[in-house]
Amino acid sequence: MEMKPQQVNIEIGEKEAEGIYANLVLVAHSATEIIMDFARIMPGAPKTRVQARIIMTPTHAKLLQKTLDENLKKFEKQFGEIKIHGIPEVHPKNIGFGQASNSEEK
Repeated sequence: MEMKPQQVNIEIGEKEAEGIYANLVLVAHSATEIIMDFARIMPGAPKTRVQARIIMTPTHAKLLQKTLDENLKKFEKQFGEIKIHGIPEVHPKNIGFGQASNSEEK
């Protein structure tokens, strides 16, 4: 049996429409959830704070990954390859965050 796509009417409030800028995401997971903490870190700043936390199931995270992959390919087709260079690797212990890793939470 083939499932038909469901149409959903999505509304967005004024505050949410403004968006939140993030240039850092810390990802952790448990057996049932993927947790993403989005933050802004400024050059030379010793710490930052989480601006938004998104929690989703692994299935939804996989769908997000697929959607991002498709959109990045479309972006690069239109605007050219995205080059990643000169971006320092940031570790949570260096910026005042709690434990955030790819290991299961206890």
